[in-house]
Amino acid sequence: MSNPGGVAADQLRAIIERIERLEEEKKAIADDVKDVYAEAKGNGYDVKVIRQVVRLRKQDSNEREEMEALLDLYLHALGMAPSAE
Repeated sequence: MSNPGGVAADQLRAIIERIERLEEEKKAIADDVKDVYAEAKGNGYDVKVIRQVVRLRKQDSNEREEMEALLDLYLHALGMAPSAE
């Protein structure tokens, strides 16, 4: 039996199996992260705030400063900025 189109079946199978294995690992890690958030919530932490902190820590300082400046600008434009006293 020949391989249609010259596809190297063994190589293709190995690639697919690696992807499947990585997808399983990704799901296991996602479940672990979910468990840690549940633990944080159980200890009285606000999970929304923790998620925000994690997002901010992923950004470099310039990107974070730019986002904060834009947020401040938008809040001022909408009259939602805290008043300076």
